[in-house]
Amino acid sequence: MARWAIGDVQGCCDELEELLGRIHFSPDRDRLWLVGDLVNRGPQSLRTLRLLRSLGDNALCVLGNHDMHLLAVALVDAKVRKRDTLGEVLAAPDRDALIEWLLHRPMAHYEPDAGHAGAGGDLLVHAGVVAQWSAQLTLQLAQQVEQALRHHTRELLSHMYGDEPDHWQPSLSGVERLRFVVNVLTRLRFITPEGRIDLNQSGKPGSAPKMLLPWFKAPDRATSDTRIVFGHWSALGLHREPGVLGLDTGCVWGGSLSAANLDDPASPVISVASRQPRSIEA
Repeated sequence: MARWAIGDVQGCCDELEELLGRIHFSPDRDRLWLVGDLVNRGPQSLRTLRLLRSLGDNALCVLGNHDMHLLAVALVDAKVRKRDTLGEVLAAPDRDALIEWLLHRPMAHYEPDAGHAGAGGDLLVHAGVVAQWSAQLTLQLAQQVEQALRHHTRELLSHMYGDEPDHWQPSLSGVERLRFVVNVLTRLRFITPEGRIDLNQSGKPGSAPKMLLPWFKAPDRATSDTRIVFGHWSALGLHREPGVLGLDTGCVWGGSLSAANLDDPASPVISVASRQPRSIEA
């Protein structure tokens, strides 16, 4: 058995199917960890959702910002954006089943090292974490969002858009607490040394103002003993350093779709070239 982590698909199902062939994925043997943003901007969001749903427990998919946006469009009539490519999903005969499946995906997932229970391990999120959150606290906060998403769907999805609050306080409550957690887990790239999140910068680390750091460079990060597997940041691209594995290689922007074997960290990342036109967004 192998655990394969795969970067942002964003509706590029042809590339996903090619990548599964390249890694010799077997649903009887292997597990996929998808970093989120399964849908949108690419041409095959419907096929992507159908494929991943068909894999059952062999495809572990956390929710990304584009997945949350699809839920908001489908369930609370959020505004469809100019570049969205969600129409095929919204018009599909199995739309309700796919939306229900998406509603029950996690916001984060953690597995401890087999031989070091309680320490180390792998944390899967779409975007990032703030320095104050341990892996266990991240899971607890993610589960609060998951419960709100499933049982207070309209309230959460109607109030999740917005950039405030911009720093973590344990006293945060209600929709402000949930919005902050959603923003960190699905939108975070940069942070200040004092812990304030910036949700506007999307370029390479060196392109941001000097006071901003990549979230994984935050001082005294409580997840420093954990390998964090994430996507969301196509300008960062493939990024491997101790405790950090970034896998958004910009497939939807004409880059590539990439997979890493989590159980063999020394093995090379496997990528397939995008079939999408090259974009300056990458």
